[in-house]
Amino acid sequence: MAEGTQAVFSALDNAKTQLYHFKAIVIAGMGFFTDAYDLFCITAVTKLIGRLYYFDPSNHKPGQSPKPGVLPTNVNNAIVGVALCGTLAGQLFFGWLGDKLGRKKVYGLTLVTMVGCALASGLSFGSTAESVIASLCFFRFWLGFGIGGDYPLSAVIMSEYSNQKTRGAFIAAVFAMQGMGILVAGAVSMIVSKLFLIAFDAPEFQENAVLSTQSQGDFVWRIVLMFGAVPAALTYYWRMKMPETARYTALVAGNHQKAAADMAKVLEKDITIEAAPVISSNSSYKLISKEFVRRHGLHLLGTTSTWFLLDIAFYSLQLTQKDVYPVSGIVRKNTTMNAIDEVFQLSKAMFLVALFATVPGYWLTVFLIDTLGRFIIQLGGFLLMSICMAILGIFYYDLRGNTCTDPKATKEYCDGKPAWFMVLYGLTLFFANFGPNSTTFIVPAELFPARFRSTCHGISAAAGKAGAIIGAFGVQSYAQKGTKGIKQAIIALSIVNLIGFLFTFLVPETKGRSLEEISGEDRDLGGRGDTANGNNTKTKDSINDDKLPESDMV
Repeated sequence: MAEGTQAVFSALDNAKTQLYHFKAIVIAGMGFFTDAYDLFCITAVTKLIGRLYYFDPSNHKPGQSPKPGVLPTNVNNAIVGVALCGTLAGQLFFGWLGDKLGRKKVYGLTLVTMVGCALASGLSFGSTAESVIASLCFFRFWLGFGIGGDYPLSAVIMSEYSNQKTRGAFIAAVFAMQGMGILVAGAVSMIVSKLFLIAFDAPEFQENAVLSTQSQGDFVWRIVLMFGAVPAALTYYWRMKMPETARYTALVAGNHQKAAADMAKVLEKDITIEAAPVISSNSSYKLISKEFVRRHGLHLLGTTSTWFLLDIAFYSLQLTQKDVYPVSGIVRKNTTMNAIDEVFQLSKAMFLVALFATVPGYWLTVFLIDTLGRFIIQLGGFLLMSICMAILGIFYYDLRGNTCTDPKATKEYCDGKPAWFMVLYGLTLFFANFGPNSTTFIVPAELFPARFRSTCHGISAAAGKAGAIIGAFGVQSYAQKGTKGIKQAIIALSIVNLIGFLFTFLVPETKGRSLEEISGEDRDLGGRGDTANGNNTKTKDSINDDKLPESDMV
């Protein structure tokens, strides 16, 4: 590896934790905050949309009371799942584009897309329910497309900016902002609905089916969706000021001097290298090649399969909260609430679960990932998720309670154990985040060479979103069938987590090694030497690689 490149990478890997690291975490993390907010805030308001646009008081069986408006299954799946479809497409496209044009050039484009489409989602108007939903789905698809681009770009940028010792914690901190986004989605929904509830109270549905749905509720869901544009817009200027990562500039663009100059500004220290011609490393093996399959094929299979399996379970848990909470008794029956009150109760439950289970899992990963390593955290997370969900599924009726027609039935039999239900549900989310939900994001940003890093992370993330789509369209359909469907879905997800546990063995540990050592780029470019200790001399193996013909080099 060229001496100039050695100097830049050595400075990055051995840099002390300083202000620019935290600045990069905030800039990249705020994008993830917005991503999570936009993807999950819809959960709190879909039932409100159902009451507003799909309630027909005459559409009920004789002798039975009408039920609150429920979105048809295809409409519900479309509203929740269309953003995930856009995310999948965005991950593949922007992941590839990030390797072709550079991380910085594409980074601002994803943010503009998110801001514009978040605002447009709240402005989805139409003369009929169908036209409103069609407009909403159109903008949420493109919102997801922008969100998808943020996955590979944020992960790779943070990975390539980080020092070797705390790289895992820095990438995990960026991803932990997803937990904050979920938390704030619940908080904003709760605050907005409470304010409207105070101003526009209404009778419960069982008292007056028509008047229980406030017309002002149409503003509630629009405000909640549009708020997602605010945090993203605040970071646009700083994203545009970030320099291109030195690893992309040196290893992909081949401009060693510019890489050194950019990092000298960031690190606030002199990095002097001799003038060298701009030489790109792209002449080596390609992404679609036997050599890539030989070196990284199993790695890519491991990152894609584990992320795919994780997201089936994780997104199923997140997106079906609106169905799980009422059935399990944590939230009152919808007939005992008016439309806006239902939003408040659902969002309050979402907020509390995020506060006590979701967010702590993310930040425990930040603190422990460079001590325990990625492999152990992912393996343990999958296993404990599987155990918690198996208990939830097998003892589901005992935990949620039973429909009691026998006057001799005990109160415990009828009411169940909702507190224990919430404990197990919360532990599942905790071990998802202190586990594979974090590590599947981190590892693809470390395993692959710089020229493929964004693309491979995008492919891995897209596989995850394919799993999320299965959760949104498939598992959610089971959840809408009521208690039996939820029980079957939870047991199935327990098995999915166990399969994820097994596929984790395809993913190697990356803790404590430089990105070039992990990806093999130190050997490809002539040996980087012991840069972790600041020594730029070549190793014996690296020198031997230099003597081999190009076609024989590993």
